[in-house]
Amino acid sequence: MRPLTVLAACIAVSLGAVPTIVHAQIVAENDSMDSKTIWEKIKGSWNQTKGAVKEQWGKLTDDDLLEIEGRRDQLIGKIQVRYGYTREQAEQSVGSWERTHARDM
Repeated sequence: MRPLTVLAACIAVSLGAVPTIVHAQIVAENDSMDSKTIWEKIKGSWNQTKGAVKEQWGKLTDDDLLEIEGRRDQLIGKIQVRYGYTREQAEQSVGSWERTHARDM
């Protein structure tokens, strides 16, 4: 069985499949770590960040902001409710906002 596994790995490498998969996993891990780090900082300075969130998503109420408390998943949920976005649209909106505000952190 082992020679068959080695042969399959060699074929996959020659076709470029394995490096692509490995690269995608590394990129995804780095992106999630960056997002996680950003949201740890946002949560820690939520009182200062609320203004930027309110500026971006003006339909969010003060009660929404109190409930969110710097939690990304809560923000996405509130954006879905207030703006009628799908989960994907809300995540994309928050992701764009993260990239813009990550430079300020």
